[in-house]
Amino acid sequence: MAKKTKIHEIVKYPDPVLAKRGEPITEFDDDLKTLVEEMFESMYAAHGIGLAAPQIGVSKRLTVIDVNFKKDPADKLVLINPEIVERQGQQYEEEGCLSLPDIRDKVKRAAKVKVRAQNADGEWFEIEGEELLSRAFQHEIDHLDGVLFIDRLSRLKKDLTVRKIKKLIKNGEW
Repeated sequence: MAKKTKIHEIVKYPDPVLAKRGEPITEFDDDLKTLVEEMFESMYAAHGIGLAAPQIGVSKRLTVIDVNFKKDPADKLVLINPEIVERQGQQYEEEGCLSLPDIRDKVKRAAKVKVRAQNADGEWFEIEGEELLSRAFQHEIDHLDGVLFIDRLSRLKKDLTVRKIKKLIKNGEW
């Protein structure tokens, strides 16, 4: 009988774990592989296309991405200790975040990026992404650095967003 995968609750802004830089991962063991599976299941349960470990309260440099949302298992990406090694062009598109439910805004990002990361076995690899995948890479790696997409908005837009969230929290709606 298959073990039931744990679905983690998504941590919401302003939880301090979201503002912390994640710790590098050095142990590539079964616990890590279990965490990766739990992250995919938690991301799918929340209807996301990317999830960083800090978003489930784990301050580690790990993110999972599936921009095609379950259409093809080959599209499931695991990035451990990722870093962007190359950026090209520019895109300005709307983003959302599982840690900021119902908040969306346009963010400026590189149009194409190359990422260097490790897989769940600790092997290094490089991968390139354009458009949505590029945005997902940058958004999720930002999470690992303690940066949320609202931190990339103008000061005015960020202040308005934070004020809106504080009101939702006060009214018990967040």
